[in-house]
Amino acid sequence: MTEPKIGVIGIPGKWSTEALADAVEARTGFRRVIDMGAVSLDLDSGALMHGGEDLCRYDALIVKKISETYSPDVLDRLELLRVAEACGVRVFSRPEAILRLIDRLACTVTLRLAGIPMPRTRVTEDPAQALAAVEAFGSAVFKPLYSTKARGMCVIEAGPGAPARIAAFAAENPMMYIQEKLDLSGRDLGMVFLNGDYLCTYARVSAGDTWNTTIHSGGRYAPHEPEPELIDLARRAQAPFGLSFTTVDVALTADGPIVFEVSAFGGYRGVKDGCGLDAAALVAEHVIAEVTA
Repeated sequence: MTEPKIGVIGIPGKWSTEALADAVEARTGFRRVIDMGAVSLDLDSGALMHGGEDLCRYDALIVKKISETYSPDVLDRLELLRVAEACGVRVFSRPEAILRLIDRLACTVTLRLAGIPMPRTRVTEDPAQALAAVEAFGSAVFKPLYSTKARGMCVIEAGPGAPARIAAFAAENPMMYIQEKLDLSGRDLGMVFLNGDYLCTYARVSAGDTWNTTIHSGGRYAPHEPEPELIDLARRAQAPFGLSFTTVDVALTADGPIVFEVSAFGGYRGVKDGCGLDAAALVAEHVIAEVTA
């Protein structure tokens, strides 16, 4: 049997994208990194073209990253991948699964309907209701619906300056997603799953002078061994989405564990630096096993 032809959708030059492409090449002899910004769809012929090749003729596509930043435009890129899937190309993770995670609100609604504990959250376009949420929470994190690594997020405290800060946020984000700011002691967890099976957990530790723990804001990764009950919570959180590879963001609070979100793509660097595992190799091997079974 010939080796499967597998493309990697991601950001050319980015470490995780290139690591995944390297892992696929080492196992199949074929390497192609696909920037979705350079893809075109001909609906008449059904061809999904990239660099002179029809992606609909591939055996599989692995989506490491659909765009450098999240926006509603990303949803259109996923629609293009649905065409490849309809032609019989296996896509990991499936476009419809990723679609439910690009928009933070869609992810939150799915988690809450599944009974997953989350921070107190309010969503509104009304500045007066946003102010009421800040006053009820005392301190609130305002989050764009489309963002990663805490980009665009801000903390607004109750007080005289709150209305002006809310207005400034609303000017860029008409639908305001507002969560109670919790004391996380500068640490939260990334709990990793491959095809629904628990893989490992790493901690993200803040730099000490920021309210969030993201590496983008100077945080670092560290090992963490969770209790079985915490693994079960994270497993239940990711289950409704049916992702090939994902990270569940979990925090430990005085009132028990809470889930912030489920990642559409998962964190390869966290798995490497925090768990000592090669996520790219594990994903490549899983995909190859699936398409050659």
